[in-house]
Order: sequence, then structure tokens, then C-alpha cells
Amino acid sequence: MMKLQFIGYLGRDVVRKEVNGNVVLNFPVAVNERFRNREGVLEERTTWVDCSLWDRETMAAHLHQGTLVYVEGGPRMEGYITKSDQPAAAVRLRVYHMQLLSRKDDEKRRPAPVEVPAVPEQELVEEQPADDLPF
Repeated sequence: MMKLQFIGYLGRDVVRKEVNGNVVLNFPVAVNERFRNREGVLEERTTWVDCSLWDRETMAAHLHQGTLVYVEGGPRMEGYITKSDQPAAAVRLRVYHMQLLSRKDDEKRRPAPVEVPAVPEQELVEEQPADDLPF
């Protein structure tokens, strides 16, 4: 089994489709790689990976263009013919594990923080002094 792991940004909002009664979410992820070339100049290369996430419809509400994600899955190479009748290939990933990652630019999209009520003083448990630890 081959597995890919990467961190990248969603290139657009998810597209929801139904295939044989199962829900699939499709979305492209841009993976940026920074490196120095032989002349020492810093370059950046972007690789696009088309991803499909099966039977996780609840994730659709959280996957928007620009969202930073960690993705794991099984890659598949798929060939196709371009609009100009040229053969081409694309890496497609069936996502097995995905995690949303935060970044500072996402502050405007995050929900307002929820206030947690304070615990009444009578419910607080006193800490044991370090000398009385049972181990």
C-alpha cells in the first residue's frame, strides 16, 4: 500500500457528489514547496492534488477555499485527455485521514470564542501537598 501525507491549502470550496448512494467531497489541495536552486535563489513550486473524501458529509461545512489542512490517503494516477486533445495525467488522492489546521488568516472565519462558566469555589478540589503524594 502506498500512502501520501502532506499539508496544503484548499484551492476552492468542496464539491459534493453522490455516487451509488455514497456522498463524496471533492476538492483540490495546493502543496507549496520552497527550495534554493543551484544559484542559491529561493524558489517556490506548487503541486496540486485532487482529493476525494468519502462518507464524511459533515466535513463539507468546514472545508472552504484557503483552509489549511493535513491530509493522508492513497494516491492514484489517472489519465485524461485535455481540451486540446493532449494526453495528461493527474494525481488523485482518496483521503483516509484529514485534519483541519489553524493559521492567523483564519481568525475572521473562526466562530466567536465560547465563554466557559467559572467553577463555584465550593466545587474546587484542594491540591495535595507534594510531600503527601502516594507514589
